Amino acid sequence: MNNEGFGFLEEDAVEGVGDEWEELDVSDTEADRIARDQDREFLEFRKRIKNTEQFKVEESVFDDATYAALYKLVQDGHIEAFGGPVSTGKEAAVYEALGPEGTVAVKVYRVSASDFRQMRQYLDGDPRFEGIGSDKKKVVLAWVRKEFANLRRALKAGVKVPRPIAAERNVLVMEYVGTETERGRRLAEVHIENPQTAFEVVREYARRLYDAGLVHGDLSEYNLVVHEGELYVIDLGQAVTVHHPNARDFLERDCDNVAAFFARQGVDVTGESLLEYVTRGEPPER
Repeated sequence: MNNEGFGFLEEDAVEGVGDEWEELDVSDTEADRIARDQDREFLEFRKRIKNTEQFKVEESVFDDATYAALYKLVQDGHIEAFGGPVSTGKEAAVYEALGPEGTVAVKVYRVSASDFRQMRQYLDGDPRFEGIGSDKKKVVLAWVRKEFANLRRALKAGVKVPRPIAAERNVLVMEYVGTETERGRRLAEVHIENPQTAFEVVREYARRLYDAGLVHGDLSEYNLVVHEGELYVIDLGQAVTVHHPNARDFLERDCDNVAAFFARQGVDVTGESLLEYVTRGEPPER
C-alpha cells in the first residue's frame, strides 16, 4: 500500500457541532406519493429497472416505494443510469450508478427485512426517534436521514467519508469510493505497508469525529476503506452523538476494535491508550 497518500483534509476546525438532536422527518415522502399514485411514467420506469439484469434482486430490497424513490432521484438529476451491485448486506445493498459528475453509490436500505432489534441499541435514548415505536418504515427512513446528516458532519470535521449527495425515503446517494473497475478495498482486505501511518490516520479520524460530537459505533477494519492511497470511513448510519446514553460504551468498543486490529499489524497500541487520545482524557465541551 502506498503510505504517501495517508493525509488529512485541509479544512478548518469545526466551529460547532450544531443541533445534535436535529429533527428527522419520517413523514411520507414524494416517493410514497408517487408509489400510491402509480403514474404512467413511474410504471414505465419501474418496468425498465425490474427488467435490468443488475436489479433482479429480492422484493425485500425493491418494493414499489423504493422504485419510486429511485424514480424521484432520477427526476431530480442525482442519478442518470444504473450499474451493478457493489455490496450486499442484511440491512442494505449498494449499487453503482452514473450521476451528473460521474459514478455515485446508491445505498438501498431494506424496509421489510431490516433488523429492527439490531438498530434499537443505536436508537434508544435518541429523542429524534421518540414516537417512532416499532414502525419499520419510520425507523428506516429516520436511519437513512441520520446517516446523511452524520456523513455531512464528519465531512465538515475533516474526516474522509463518502460525500453525501441526496436522500429519498430508504435510498441514500453518495460519492462512490472506487474506480471504474474496482470498488475501494476494506482495510481488512489489503496488505498494509506502513501500519503505523495508517493507524495514526484512523486515530486522528476518530478524534475528529469525537470533537465534532460523533461516535462511529461500529469502527473497525471492516468500515475503513482504502482508495488511491487514502483512508475513508464508511457506514455512519449507526453513529451516535456524544450525548447518547450508550456513546461511551460504543466509543470504548470502537477503540478496542481498532487497537486490536493494528496491534496485530505490529503497532504498539491498546484500546485504553487510543481512548485517551480520542477523548484527550475528558469529554469535549458542548
